Amino acid sequence: MKTYLPKKEEVERKWYVIDATDKPLGRLASKIASILRGKHKVYFSPSVDTGDFVIVINAEKVKVTGKKYTQKLYYHHTLYPGGLRVKSFRELMEEDPTKVIEYAVRGMLPHNSLGEKQFKKLKVYVGSEHPHSAQKPEPLEL
Repeated sequence: MKTYLPKKEEVERKWYVIDATDKPLGRLASKIASILRGKHKVYFSPSVDTGDFVIVINAEKVKVTGKKYTQKLYYHHTLYPGGLRVKSFRELMEEDPTKVIEYAVRGMLPHNSLGEKQFKKLKVYVGSEHPHSAQKPEPLEL
C-alpha cells in the first residue's frame, strides 16, 4: 500500500478564530503553529502546506508567567556596527501587541520558504473585531 501525499490543490482550508484573552503566550503559540502547519489533519505531510488559517483576536490580553513581563527580551540587529536593538516584553506590548504573538509563532514554524507560506496564514488583531467574517471562521478553544 502506498503512502498518500496530498497535493496543495487538494487541501481544504478552514478558518479558525482564537481568543487570546488570559492565555499563556507559549501554549497559545504552539497550538497556533500546529494548526498553521496542518499537524491536526490526518493527511499531514511535512513537505506540503496542509495547514489552515488562524485569526487571533484580543492580542493585547495575552499573559506571560513569572517575571517575563519585565525580563523577557526581544533582540533585533540593524546589520550596522553597534546596531543591536533590544526591547522588553512590556515595551513591545505597549508598542504593538500583535508582534509578540507573531514572534512566538514564527519561531515555532520551519525556517524555510514553506514556513513563510504557513506564517502568512496567521492574522493577529488587537481588540475583538476582525475583517474576515466573510470566511465564516470557526471559534477554537484551547
